[in-house]
Amino acid sequence: MSQPVTVDTAAVTHAPLNYIVDNGIKPVNETYGPGPGGLMRKTTGQFVPHTMPIIDARPDRPQHSLDTSGFLLADHPTGMANFLDPDELTRVYYPEMQALIAAHSGAHRVHIFDHTIRSGDADARESLKLREPVKSVHNDYTEWSGPQRVRDILPEEAEALIQNRFAIIQVWRAINQPIARDPLCIADARSLAPKDFIAAERRFPNRVGEIYQFTYNPAHRWHWFPHMRRDEALVFKVYDSAKDGRARWGAHTSFDDPASPPNAHPRESIEIRAFAFF
Repeated sequence: MSQPVTVDTAAVTHAPLNYIVDNGIKPVNETYGPGPGGLMRKTTGQFVPHTMPIIDARPDRPQHSLDTSGFLLADHPTGMANFLDPDELTRVYYPEMQALIAAHSGAHRVHIFDHTIRSGDADARESLKLREPVKSVHNDYTEWSGPQRVRDILPEEAEALIQNRFAIIQVWRAINQPIARDPLCIADARSLAPKDFIAAERRFPNRVGEIYQFTYNPAHRWHWFPHMRRDEALVFKVYDSAKDGRARWGAHTSFDDPASPPNAHPRESIEIRAFAFF
């Protein structure tokens, strides 16, 4: 395991983050199931933990945006009563997220196409068919899979839509108690180098996609927002078709917070994925 990188700030947590090793073979990530502990995930490739400094970004919130660092924290109360109710999600939460993303991105059209609920509790995952937190550095889309996802979801409009700038934006939040275990951290997009990106095949029961995994780079600048609450939303970009210097990717991962108490409540979170068309 590598040694921590020195960062000139007191508000830093050091934790191991799992980076892939580039062996020249394209990795494969497969989601299948359900099985014991919920939906199952199988990943090829070798991952090595590197201890990294993770900066508390709360004091510097105004410095972050979707086009600079690639992420921001929004104060955003929700009208949701039950995140496990799919009808309420589409009726209440999706419109909330459309408005939030439009406000922070400037997009003229936002289309929510996916959501995932994750739990750090194995029993809850099994009974509710939820997914577990992902503890490897990744970005959910690639140069290929970003446009392909538009073709998958909006086939009749896709070719016209992707002629103009579009982005894929995710919004992540706690759904019950503040996050005390398995929090999410995200890298400043400006600290990612082209050599760090490894395209990995992403297999689902009904389709094949592609994500980026990342090799270790000590220059990565990691950030997190400790103890995120239900009325806060982490908004971050995982694809942008624009190649004009603005942030395009959002490498992120869950991690083991060394300050989490042994009896900390398991993480319960939701993430939505949306197209933002400009």
